[in-house]
Amino acid sequence: MSAPKPFYLTTPIYYVNDAPHIGHAYTTLACDVLARFLRLDGYYVKFLTGTDEHGQKVEKSAAAAGEEPRPFVDRVSGNFRELADSMNFSHDDFIRTTEVRHQEAAWALWKELEAKEQIYLGTYSGWYSVRDEAFYAENELVDDKAPTGADVEWVEEPSYFFRLSEWQAPLLEFYETNPNFIAPPSRRNEVISFVKSGLLDLSVSRTSFTWGISVPDHAGHVIYVWLDALTNYLTGIGYPDTKFEEFSTFWPADIHIVGKDILRFHAVYWPAFLMAAGIMPPKRIFAHGWWTNEGQKISKSLGNIIDPLPLIKKYGLDPVRFFLIREVPFGKDGDFSHQAIVHRMNGDLANDFGNLVQRVLSMIHRNCEAAIPEPGKLTEADTAFLANIDAALSEMRSAMMEQAFHKALVILWKRIGEANRYVDAEAPWELKKKDPARMCTVLYVLAEAIRYIAILVQPVMPGSAKKILDQLAAPEDERSFAHLNSEHSLKPGASILKPEGVFPRYEAVD
Repeated sequence: MSAPKPFYLTTPIYYVNDAPHIGHAYTTLACDVLARFLRLDGYYVKFLTGTDEHGQKVEKSAAAAGEEPRPFVDRVSGNFRELADSMNFSHDDFIRTTEVRHQEAAWALWKELEAKEQIYLGTYSGWYSVRDEAFYAENELVDDKAPTGADVEWVEEPSYFFRLSEWQAPLLEFYETNPNFIAPPSRRNEVISFVKSGLLDLSVSRTSFTWGISVPDHAGHVIYVWLDALTNYLTGIGYPDTKFEEFSTFWPADIHIVGKDILRFHAVYWPAFLMAAGIMPPKRIFAHGWWTNEGQKISKSLGNIIDPLPLIKKYGLDPVRFFLIREVPFGKDGDFSHQAIVHRMNGDLANDFGNLVQRVLSMIHRNCEAAIPEPGKLTEADTAFLANIDAALSEMRSAMMEQAFHKALVILWKRIGEANRYVDAEAPWELKKKDPARMCTVLYVLAEAIRYIAILVQPVMPGSAKKILDQLAAPEDERSFAHLNSEHSLKPGASILKPEGVFPRYEAVD
């Protein structure tokens, strides 16, 4: 038997200048869904998330809060851990850039770049955005602000520079030979256009503040926060020990999932740093879109930041997870509205999936002595129906590997719709009177279909899927995709408990 295929995926590490919000939850949820899917599909997964805790913006935020930087980042990083626990994320590691292991990795990468003469001392004069922790050329400014709308300030200070300009041609060649490196395609075009416009050497140290990782052997300089932060993807698998089993197993990373606002750092600077250090770049960067709130851009000044924790309290965890993944094609911008989440809960979850599960299991409990029924011979229609359910996995697998998470759910809900139509066509409540044996066969076929669907929905709604599989008496150790076959089908005679609704309708309370 061959060893499971490794797969390394990461979120960006989140900047701790403020409290976590729906954007953070969304990115990590996408990674969580992919990680859970791949584990169920037999992969050996490493899923990394964490917090980015250095830089001028953090130093200023701590001062504004009346705290020293260290207790400030400890507190805010704890909020991100709380969010991860509340959203039931399944990450394997949570990295903090204030950890000793990360400091050692950042130093090692710096020294490697320095040894390869990719870093030199100069003076930086130019525009800098503290909010973005990014340098901008004069021609990038829009109305004297950064392209993101952030304020910029003129900075002049001694700085070490990375020879980014030397990597323009190698980067373009890399994009050409690795067409799937940047996704979706619109983002790829954006990055290539930026690189073709010309790359300047990049300032990679700062002297105007102290909250950061010191530059090795160069007192007074701290490592530019993005060179520091991006290194976390190496830290999480044991770098600088490149002979460490995790590093040799998982690098290059299979995918970094990020927001579109930080694509340039990941798709331009990061592969350039790595190639310059003699390290393979990651295989893929996927930049997703932004959420608006009831049609409005989300911003602190408008006071419309969406906190995921009250959403979970109001609607339930799995409905929130489902809504965020299903509502918007991953990669595009989307709008959050309470009306939309209630529509998904009452339509997709309660009416479609919940109703299917409830009525089938209730009929089994009521008419089959509360046990999985013994099926008779299957008709051609039964066999075709089950074959179609069985085909969902390969279709979902293709969608997942393209990060088309919404599409994977569309594929699955198509099967839920077909299962509901099968119930109506076969009418087991009528078969009870005229052909009880056929009723048992129909209910068994439906129970098997629900088993498949519940196993396939686990990555998005693990808690709800578990409740359904428990009610079906599906063994706990037979819930991976390897068990989606007749060999592990439901055992006739297995007792089931009285079914309880998993997806209640949401009724607004005044």
